[in-house]
Amino acid sequence: MTRFIHDQFAKDYLEELLKTFGQVQAPSRVASEVREIDVLFTPNATPTANRETLGLLGKMATTPAIFEPFRNPASVGEINDCISKLSSIKSAMQREAKRNKIKIPNSEIPQLWILTPTASKNLICGFGATQKSEWGKGVYFTPKHYCTAIVVIHQLPCTPETLWLRILGRGKVQRQAIDELTALSANHPFLRVTLELLYNLQQNLRINQNIETEDRELVMRLAPLYQQDRERARQEGLQQGEQQLILRLLNRRLGNLDLSLIERVQRLSIEQLEALGEALLDFCTVADLEVWLSQQK
Repeated sequence: MTRFIHDQFAKDYLEELLKTFGQVQAPSRVASEVREIDVLFTPNATPTANRETLGLLGKMATTPAIFEPFRNPASVGEINDCISKLSSIKSAMQREAKRNKIKIPNSEIPQLWILTPTASKNLICGFGATQKSEWGKGVYFTPKHYCTAIVVIHQLPCTPETLWLRILGRGKVQRQAIDELTALSANHPFLRVTLELLYNLQQNLRINQNIETEDRELVMRLAPLYQQDRERARQEGLQQGEQQLILRLLNRRLGNLDLSLIERVQRLSIEQLEALGEALLDFCTVADLEVWLSQQK
């Protein structure tokens, strides 16, 4: 059942990376439908940041977009369901335009990006999807009016431009992407938030009883990164940095904390902060944090 943990990570990850460039809704409910779109993105009218920083993902974020990431290979039925969601969005836009007696520019119709770790030739051919030279290997576009592309993550070349998509891959592909991530400059604008999301993923997988071998390897790969991050903050003598790291991880794990709890964490010594960094891996609720804090002297 760890698929749901990975699904939430993918939604949080895409939301955090794309919100710099526009409005992100994750998830977004399809009008008149029970189904939900994973990530609905609308770019800013005036660019406020350099999308090239995100490489291929940034290129996808130049137009309105729907992102549907899959942890397991997307099936024919799942892809059809994604296309059906897009059709519902387009129908709602057309009804609104008709009421307002206006015409919808093609540039406002979302492009559907289906992100799947792998896909067979039969599946790609079945949707009539083909590659475009300007997008490179691993990106397959269906016929024009479907406004859909299937991104096969494990076929993407190992280049800096594809890094932010390969983070959503599986097994060796994801681990390779994590290695490349950690080699980035410390001041890269998306390094810190991505590492924190990966740490949170590690924690959620760690407490799962039915973890798969592949996920166990991912946890083992991320564990030393988390420890190195905390040790770096300690060596630099930045208690404030340690506080910020721990508070961000607590917020991702437990939700936004009350000011009183934040202040209690900020009063902890560097040794207590280090102990909390270990203990929070087992926290499930805010009550767990409150109990731990009450035991500190």
